[in-house]
Amino acid sequence: MERASHEVSPDTEVSPGIGAEHCGVPALELLVHGVGGATPQDMLHDPRTVRITGDEKAAVYRRTDDAEAERHPQAFRERPVPEAYCWSNLTSGNGARALWLLLLPFMVANLAHWMRPRATGRRRTTRLYGVLVRLVALSLTVLLTAAACEVALDLVAWQCAGSPDCSGERSWLGFMSSAQGGWWSQPGRRLALAAAVPTALVGLLWYLSRRTWTAYESQRPPTGDEGRDDAGHDDDGHDDDGRDASPCEDGDDAEGAVPSAGAEDTDAVAKPVVRHALGRPGFWYGRRLVARLRAAHTAAGLLSVAAAVAGAAARHDRGADDTLLELCGRLLEGALAVAGLAVVWVVLRRGRCEKRLDARLDKAAVRCLPGTAIALLALSVLYASWSRPGWASSGTLPGDVTFRVIALAQGALVVALAVAAGALHRRAHHQRAAMRGLGGPAVAMLACALGGVMTGGVAQRVADWLDGPGTPGMDDQGAIPGPPVLLSWQASVIPVLLLVLLVPAVVLAVRTWLTARGLAGTVESEYGEGRPDTVRTRRIAGTRARAALTDVAPILVGIVSGATLLLGAGAVGGAWVSGEVPGRAFHDDGSIAESAAETAQALGSWLIGFGFILFVTMGRRAYRDASARRTIGILWDVGTFWPRAAHPFAPPCYAERAVPDLTWRMCTWTERTGGRLVISGHSQGSVLAAAAVWQLPAATRRRVALLTYGSPLERLYGRWFPAYFGPAALSELRSEVDCWRNLYRRTDPIGGPVLVPAEGHHREVDREVLKDPLVYGRSDRYPLPEPILGHSDYQADPAFAAERCELLERLGPVVPRQNQGSSGRSSG
Repeated sequence: MERASHEVSPDTEVSPGIGAEHCGVPALELLVHGVGGATPQDMLHDPRTVRITGDEKAAVYRRTDDAEAERHPQAFRERPVPEAYCWSNLTSGNGARALWLLLLPFMVANLAHWMRPRATGRRRTTRLYGVLVRLVALSLTVLLTAAACEVALDLVAWQCAGSPDCSGERSWLGFMSSAQGGWWSQPGRRLALAAAVPTALVGLLWYLSRRTWTAYESQRPPTGDEGRDDAGHDDDGHDDDGRDASPCEDGDDAEGAVPSAGAEDTDAVAKPVVRHALGRPGFWYGRRLVARLRAAHTAAGLLSVAAAVAGAAARHDRGADDTLLELCGRLLEGALAVAGLAVVWVVLRRGRCEKRLDARLDKAAVRCLPGTAIALLALSVLYASWSRPGWASSGTLPGDVTFRVIALAQGALVVALAVAAGALHRRAHHQRAAMRGLGGPAVAMLACALGGVMTGGVAQRVADWLDGPGTPGMDDQGAIPGPPVLLSWQASVIPVLLLVLLVPAVVLAVRTWLTARGLAGTVESEYGEGRPDTVRTRRIAGTRARAALTDVAPILVGIVSGATLLLGAGAVGGAWVSGEVPGRAFHDDGSIAESAAETAQALGSWLIGFGFILFVTMGRRAYRDASARRTIGILWDVGTFWPRAAHPFAPPCYAERAVPDLTWRMCTWTERTGGRLVISGHSQGSVLAAAAVWQLPAATRRRVALLTYGSPLERLYGRWFPAYFGPAALSELRSEVDCWRNLYRRTDPIGGPVLVPAEGHHREVDREVLKDPLVYGRSDRYPLPEPILGHSDYQADPAFAAERCELLERLGPVVPRQNQGSSGRSSG
């Protein structure tokens, strides 16, 4: 692929009063693709393309023949210059990116942060909502670390290495075997050595987070003065008179009044324009928050490892006669508790700062928290490694209590989050908000469930492998006692959950079939077909009925999250009361209950392990197979669209690179040429386009038109993220961008209308629904059957070109520009 050696120089001087069609500057169409990715050749319908600006991750391309289109405006009198922005490598890239699915629970927890309802004047409730989500995210980090400790410290170092039957069959454990009597055979030293595994896991998460932080969160948007925010605060967070300004926190409502930068008249100065959250300078610049949360979560993981190592040794010393070691253990446990409180305080203290471009770092937290955790971990390893000749490992480490506390804390946090979300929703009255504003708590519950499936799956599979022919917890023939009882109970409820989901699945299948039958007459009447084809009609009606399933997703999510909460509570209660795995707990309750419990335990154990393997397999396939990428990529691209406001180990937010890219391109091109620009976004690209338009200065927005098609702006984002894409937000966007048009089909399972009505001089944003297929049967113009396109190929519809042309005509004439010399573009 070629690389443009320079961008065209916008030196043509335009005389005032000359129409846009005669001004010497062609119009520009900036295309933004959707989920699943697209090549510049496909987007531009030309095998010869040239990169105008950007790198291998995201770049702007043109056809080779259009590389210097501004120098030859006469060739573009009938059409705009097409330009493609390709961002797919930000989320896909090489096959290794598919392993990001292992971070899926963190990503889902981060989504919950952005799903809060929009409510003006509920600052404390809004802040409480953000705090609760960050605590849920912190619990997931502790859960992951606890699972790694369970596998490495408890199952391998404590149980298997302490059992001659287990270690004797594994030569690689011989040097740690208690039967060998070597230096490493003491339990404390085995635990200290095994701590390297969870420590390495935490270190890997820290490395990945920091690596992506430098590539994504550090992209500066082109928004005015970086030293001051719109409210008059300087970088130190103080007002001009030296008084402390309010800290940046979750209370910064999405609709908070923030004056729009770049006001050009006195009226704008006297009456500031309210800026939407996605238009704030710091919204797509989360460098400070991610750095602080990364330090807190890294410290939490390391402290969890230190607590597991030091706790076992301290419990032994409290029953021994060595007073000095007992004192050291108590002091170390106290220090770990204080450090843990410091981590929680850092997570609670401050949320996102969106009202200004905040480039500062909290150096005390970023450096001291991980450093202190590393020091305490080193002391814990040294303390546990101290010689204790009479110490022998037996039974299990107290992992059951740990996982029980984590499960109870997560359940309590989700319930509290639901109360906060309900209070916000009652104030906001969003008619189409998913689950009446409870989408965030439901998704947070799913994040906890995913974390339990993934962590429990690893522990169950490792225990089965180490135990040989025995079943952990079910008999006395196994080589090791096995994982915590709670994990077996949690696995046992998975078959029950699947049975619960079977009912709505059957109901939806029947409902879809009936809907398709009912649409047959509607389809035939729309096309005015005198001789209908039954097969053709059924195919079109069936496609429409299946596309409508997207709108019932909130019901399914609500059922899954509610059932998960109730079954999870039952699992915790069963493990707490019985202290046995389900198969043993119902041993004396009769044959039916005993058989059901044993079946659920065995089936759940395999399902939870299978689920973990499935995550890896689906992730790898997602970026090798186009159809799988389209299916999985929908959720993936939605999840990583949002900044990492809750969990720093979540996959990076590609929009923090893509939105500044688009904003910079639109600002610089219109500034240099004064020309007209239409940004055309398909699917997820329409969300990026809308977010980029929100970031534009007012002068630039007057030169830009927005064309969205197959857009989930209202159908998905408006319902699930009402504070940012709800009816009020989309109406605000329409008022800021006068030229906006949206295209959709009834056969599209993702895109839909934006439901912004006409008001004043603004016309309705949605065009009349497009027909799909274009024609019902064969005709002189269409001798072969036209395909049902669904979510793809909107540009094939003649309405696309017509709407694009009308948008460009509605934009004003080209703004005169003085000769600016060089364009400043070089090959680099």
